Amino acid sequence: MPDRNAVSYNIIISAYSRCGCVGEAWRMFSEMRCYGFELTQYVFGGLLTCGSLEVYHGVQLHSLVIKNGLFDVDAFAGTSLLSFYGRHGLLKEAVWAFEDMPCKSLVTWNSMISVLGNHGFADYCVVLFRELVRKNYTLSEGSFVGILSSFSCQQDLGFGEQLHSLAIKNGFKCEVLVVNSIMSMYVKCTDICSAEKVLDEVTVQDVVSWNTIIGAVAKTERSWKALELFSKMSMDGVLPSEITFVSLINCCNHLEMPCYGESFHGKTIQNAFESNVFVGSALIDFYTKCDNLENAHCCFNEIYAKNVVSWNALIWGYSNIYSPASIFLMQEMLHLGYRPTEFTFSAVLKSSLALEAQQFHCLIIRMGFQENKYVLDSLITSYAKNGLISHLLVFLTASADGLLSAVPCYVIPGICNGTKQYDDTPKLPTVLEKLDLVSWNCVIGACARSDYYKEAFELYKWMQWYQVLPDNYTFVSVLSVCAKLCNFSLGSSLHCYIIKTNFNCCDTFVCNKLIDMYGKCGSIGSSVKIFEEMEDKNLFTWTALISALGLNGHALEAIKRFREMILFGLKPDVVTFSTMLTACRHGGLVTDGIKLFEQMKMDYGVEPEMDHYHCVVDLLAKSGHVREAEKVISDMPFPPNVVIWRSFFKGCKSYGADTKQAL
Repeated sequence: MPDRNAVSYNIIISAYSRCGCVGEAWRMFSEMRCYGFELTQYVFGGLLTCGSLEVYHGVQLHSLVIKNGLFDVDAFAGTSLLSFYGRHGLLKEAVWAFEDMPCKSLVTWNSMISVLGNHGFADYCVVLFRELVRKNYTLSEGSFVGILSSFSCQQDLGFGEQLHSLAIKNGFKCEVLVVNSIMSMYVKCTDICSAEKVLDEVTVQDVVSWNTIIGAVAKTERSWKALELFSKMSMDGVLPSEITFVSLINCCNHLEMPCYGESFHGKTIQNAFESNVFVGSALIDFYTKCDNLENAHCCFNEIYAKNVVSWNALIWGYSNIYSPASIFLMQEMLHLGYRPTEFTFSAVLKSSLALEAQQFHCLIIRMGFQENKYVLDSLITSYAKNGLISHLLVFLTASADGLLSAVPCYVIPGICNGTKQYDDTPKLPTVLEKLDLVSWNCVIGACARSDYYKEAFELYKWMQWYQVLPDNYTFVSVLSVCAKLCNFSLGSSLHCYIIKTNFNCCDTFVCNKLIDMYGKCGSIGSSVKIFEEMEDKNLFTWTALISALGLNGHALEAIKRFREMILFGLKPDVVTFSTMLTACRHGGLVTDGIKLFEQMKMDYGVEPEMDHYHCVVDLLAKSGHVREAEKVISDMPFPPNVVIWRSFFKGCKSYGADTKQAL
């Protein structure tokens, strides 16, 4: 173009800016300045709207706007400057620019409110909006959209409702942008019913309106309503978007309805969304949770432009079944140039073997995740799961200055307990300098489960010496030790301590353990008293009392309590029947025991296990019913163990039965 003027430069700079070609736009701007053309507000506005414009270029433009006196001409350049600072999160600079502008238009006010609203400063948005109304500006759609977007919690609901009324008063009831902003405000302020009411009342709806309410309902306890809303949306002729399907697929995950999920998968194909990365990732997550990794992998292959989220979703699916495929997928992911995240490492460590865990540890350090708490927890879990406790302790000791500040000190003992490596757990306090309550509970619990009774009591004493107050988990662990040792003195002392300290956390779990402890210590009166004083009784409570009564020879009372439990609507489980049959065995109640055994499967659907068969065989054999005991053994669906044969032969010997004939 031989003859160029300011207008032609403005046009080409704006075109480059809209296309994101910031380098070309800036080059043309520099050329325009060199040729001495007048810089207008439209040149600055065009450049400042470019999303990829660097901050230092924006600051230069701000200086040139002031130098050329464009703040005094109109609000166009200044308004563009506000949007630029808002995109880069420079709120202080945006406020300064807003305050310096002598000419402010309605768009300027709307832009400033939107900038603050997008960064969560709802209170400042309200102040500016009130000032806008006070200055008698005619409110526009942007005025309401900007301030409504700033409301994000229940405390904002009151002012949001006022704005809803004001929008109707100003004639914006049928403006779809305002309607969508009102619905979004109600959703973010946790008033989904009002959002649904708005959707039902308005005559203008688009896919954004439906996506807002479907996405909100899908995350609530009424997630099934999202499926109804989708049907209504389809009947209204509104075509779904990829966001619609993401919400619906996640809803099917929540409802555990695979048939609906597969149906929506078909609809995504019909609407040509199967290659969309967000829809594809949602489908991968859905199928992995349905244990259908074949379909998950097919959905992964259909995604046109994969991202780390889609890779992570598939890797998590394979790691949940401890498949080595998760490690192969990560290797492929690295080979293709994707950078793993903390969730990627957490997934692959879950299915890693000992050598692989150590290799991933090296990669974690190389990629800078060595201080990430989420990754470290997963690494520690992997080390403990693979039995590398000595490696783990060396690792912790060598990294004590940095690592232990990032990893909660309860993680290590908890992992050792979870992987049943109880012998290593008591060594851990020497590594972890400062234990919190959870850590003490983990270590005391490990000692209690691994029969280190003396150590459990010693740790409990040290815990009190360090002035760490025990909670219900602490008491349950120590009471279980008292029950195993049948130590009435220690158990009752602990009970007194619980009462003396007015322990508010003495929940049903603790009371159940007290009933069990007193029963095993022979103090059945104390067990019954605690039971009667409890307000919240569950199946474990009744089972603990029945067990205590049976152990102490009160078989008839145990049967009476069992019937009471049934009347209260509780369904007995395998443990309850085991305690009942044990009570009948100790009390010699053959008829009641056989009746209970028959009722197990017929009336309650509980399959008898080895322990139940042993109780019945022992009960019959000890009572002289050797033939009946032999029939029970022959009808067993699995081979009897040594304990059952021992009880049977003992009964045969006691009553002079022919053992060879029985065999």
